[in-house]
Amino acid sequence: MGAANASISSVSSDCSFDKTGLVLGIETSCDETGAAVMDETGVILGESLHSQKEVHLKTGGIIPTIAQQLHRENIGRVVQEAMERSSISPSQLSAVATTVKPGLALCLGIGLDFSLSFVKKHQKPFIPIHHMEAHALTVRMLQPVVFPFLVLLVSGGHSLLALARGIDDFLLLGQTLDEAPGDAMDKVARRLSLIKHPKCSTISGGQAIELLAQDGDRLKFHFRPPMGAHYDCNFSFAGLRNQVKMTIQKKEAEEGVEPGTLLSCVNDIAAAMQHTVAFHIAKRTHRAILFCKAQGLLPSFNPTLVVSGGVASNQYIRKTLKIVTDATGLDLLCPPSKLCTDNGVMIAWNGVERLREGKGILSYTDVVHYEPKAPLGVDITAEVEAAAIKLPPLKLKIMD
Repeated sequence: MGAANASISSVSSDCSFDKTGLVLGIETSCDETGAAVMDETGVILGESLHSQKEVHLKTGGIIPTIAQQLHRENIGRVVQEAMERSSISPSQLSAVATTVKPGLALCLGIGLDFSLSFVKKHQKPFIPIHHMEAHALTVRMLQPVVFPFLVLLVSGGHSLLALARGIDDFLLLGQTLDEAPGDAMDKVARRLSLIKHPKCSTISGGQAIELLAQDGDRLKFHFRPPMGAHYDCNFSFAGLRNQVKMTIQKKEAEEGVEPGTLLSCVNDIAAAMQHTVAFHIAKRTHRAILFCKAQGLLPSFNPTLVVSGGVASNQYIRKTLKIVTDATGLDLLCPPSKLCTDNGVMIAWNGVERLREGKGILSYTDVVHYEPKAPLGVDITAEVEAAAIKLPPLKLKIMD
């Protein structure tokens, strides 16, 4: 399927809806099958989530065809559980909201096909959701965060900085040029064979890096922070991953072990990599804050940085960002870890926000296509680069 040929910025003329009703949210963009029913105030009435994490740990990474099959096998049950736990019948729903972009094509297709069949059967409005917008707005479900605010989204598949000016109004300040931080840490964890570590056999690569880093000395290894000579807000983690890979190869040779063997220094490598990832993210975020302040894009009263996405659960990265926000006078807000990763709740909440404002609501008769690649908002990364903001010294020393 190609780009959507049904607009998500206007309400279809033949679609009537209740702005103060109930929304079913469905998420299948990657490796989580999630569903949730939410009322207009943000109260979660029922939810269900099926994680594919253990399967993908065994296969050494996400294989789209396997992820697709797991979504296909579980989506019916997950939606049914969410509905049953909410004690809401399909006839009571005001709309169904579903992730249609961006994400893995095969996975998006499962969620969209199921949702379109559901809304047609029950004749309900459909709200296509941009996955990154949903992450950005989740915090507003928990507390009254007003627009505009700065957003940092970091996960296994994405890393970007944006200014949120409305529920569907974003300015993109910076994004990854190659791979996301979560992806880089997962690949390093696989290269270190951390799944063989007794503490890490059932957790993701990024979680394993964070766990082992707690007992490591980051000063034992020095990894060069990415993009030091580029005065923009873009990210790059592929080069850092390659630095770590070469260090691992060197240590394997020194210890006389074959690849796949746990090194004696895994904790120190994990700590050094995690610190460099955090440093890179913090520096780009610091520049984004200074750019927004210089352009008058942030409010003078209670300016806010919202951090979300799976990598936002990393406590070391959060502490690093707190140093930046303390130095620049911003409030740092992060949803709870369970809401940072992909879930149906954030999709339902985005649906609620759109329902309230009457934005992007389609009829069950409209044609909608998924979009695996979909930018967030208006791209002003060139303007940020042109500003060439040099950062003042900021000591990023994390206290354990």
